[in-house]
Amino acid sequence: MANEYGAEQIQILEGLEAVRKRPGMYIGSTSERGLHHLVYEIVDNSVDEALAGFCTMIDVTINEDNSITVIDNGRGIPVGIHEKAGIPAVEVVFTILHAGGKFGGGGYKVSGGLHGVGASVVNALSEWLEVEISRDGKLYRQRYERGQAMYKLKEVGISKHTGTKVTFKPDAEIFDTTVFNFDTLKVRLRETAFLTKALKINLNDKREDPVKERTFHYEGGIKEFVEYINRHKDPLYEKVIYCEGKKDDILVEVALQHNDSFNESTYSFVNNINTPEGGMHLTGFRSAITKVFNDYARNNKLLKEKEDNLSGDDLREGLTAIISIKIEDPQFEGQTKQKLGNSEARSAVESIVTEQLTYFLEQNPAIAKIIINKAALAQRARIAARKARDVARKSNLADNMSLPGKLADCSDKNPENCEIYIVEGDSAGGSAKTARSRATQAILPLRGKILNVEKARIDKILVNEEIKAMITAFGTGIHDNFDISKLRYGKIIIMTDADVDGAHIATLLLTFFYRFMPELIRQGHVYLAQPPLFKLEKNRKVWYAYSDDELDKILKEVGRDSNNKIQRYKGLGEMDPEQLWETTMDPERRILLRVSIDEENESEIDLTFNTLMGDKVEPRREFIEANAKFVKNLDI
Repeated sequence: MANEYGAEQIQILEGLEAVRKRPGMYIGSTSERGLHHLVYEIVDNSVDEALAGFCTMIDVTINEDNSITVIDNGRGIPVGIHEKAGIPAVEVVFTILHAGGKFGGGGYKVSGGLHGVGASVVNALSEWLEVEISRDGKLYRQRYERGQAMYKLKEVGISKHTGTKVTFKPDAEIFDTTVFNFDTLKVRLRETAFLTKALKINLNDKREDPVKERTFHYEGGIKEFVEYINRHKDPLYEKVIYCEGKKDDILVEVALQHNDSFNESTYSFVNNINTPEGGMHLTGFRSAITKVFNDYARNNKLLKEKEDNLSGDDLREGLTAIISIKIEDPQFEGQTKQKLGNSEARSAVESIVTEQLTYFLEQNPAIAKIIINKAALAQRARIAARKARDVARKSNLADNMSLPGKLADCSDKNPENCEIYIVEGDSAGGSAKTARSRATQAILPLRGKILNVEKARIDKILVNEEIKAMITAFGTGIHDNFDISKLRYGKIIIMTDADVDGAHIATLLLTFFYRFMPELIRQGHVYLAQPPLFKLEKNRKVWYAYSDDELDKILKEVGRDSNNKIQRYKGLGEMDPEQLWETTMDPERRILLRVSIDEENESEIDLTFNTLMGDKVEPRREFIEANAKFVKNLDI
């Protein structure tokens, strides 16, 4: 029988075969993100050498054929015969899963590699990989193809230095794309250099003429990281506060500085791994901040006796902070390396920050007063906003009477089937209400541009009518009251005009989601509708084009003559309901762009929102000029 299920159907995947069969288990995905992850795995091995004190420079090169070369000046991977495996240690590292110097053998005290599978996984997912090792005055080489060694490790010359050179070409049979993005690598390597004080990382792109080059080298480490994140903001004081120390064999580094914005930008790292969900080290930092500032405020009569303590949220308004710890045996919750579980990390961070921050405030009373005054203003705004927040939380969303009056809701109550269109303007809102599928599509028209939440405190935000309407319609609440299980729509679709004003409104909405409901984006609920720019009519046939290039392509196919009737849409309001349905709202034909957060580069996302939506005009102009050429429509 074709569907027979017996012992012969049970597969045993040997060695790296398992990686090629299920690559997503090891690198997350086979998309562009997974492709770049290969580079990070090899670079992280070199960074481990730097953390151990043996490497000062890493060169990363994108070659003309989209292969990657990573060179470091570390000790060089050992080449001696591995006693248990019977093959050279370097071959063990590149061909056997869960092998490496990160499992208590004394190779590394701290390491970013949780599983120790990096090099072997990269090898398995590469069309070919070559490794060259300079060690003990000799040069060694070995080549692999799709994870298999092509020959035994051989000595090919002499060398006057030490280090490792790895060149690999990702396998086109595995990945959706094998074209590397220079800017994606740039962001990650810059962050790595900030976190590894004094390490120099060079990035070169040989696909361009002349070769594109960037160097990242920060003697100030995470202090310079904070300055970089704050560079488009106005710091409240010049000095970056820096705490460094060691407790229970845990190395702790913390850098922080407040600015005049209303959003917190705190990022935590363990052995250079970003922990977007925080964990014990972040908890220790926040506890220390809250206690130290309140103690200082009380002792120096900056808070009246009957006044409430400043909350952690108050004290972290406008805070930019980096928490970086190095720990020998990190315990991450789950397999995603996103949340640190070591309880000793909390006490180490809390102890070092409490001691050194207390000393700093005593030595810098003017800075202490600035921070506490800002927190006191935030406290007053928080108290004023409490009513509005309670109203949003307590709204009985099961009762349609409590929903915003301008919302045209859908009749289906299963969130998985439902979607809400946030539509720019009453005119387009009217067309959308007529065009929609009433069972599953809700329409919420917005009048004008919503408040820019990047430049407003919570009390102003929660009384804004457009924002209140969205909070009530979605049903999730915001900030600490956010509950994804109460989301009323599986898809939240931003539908604005395809012009500059429409793009601005979409950016304002995305800023609000990112700052107050980031889980909506993280869990894939937020989309951008892609309305067409042109309608072409010829001989009673109709085509829609979503870009100038697409219009040119259609015109080449149908011919350019006087029978062509071309209409350029200036806005959604110009479309009748039927056109809006078939181009932008029909699930069978529409194009939606899903919004996502790259958590590995979240500090850069934060910086982008601040650049686009902050007070300073010049950085915004520079950003738009630099990135305008990269804007494109994607069919997701």
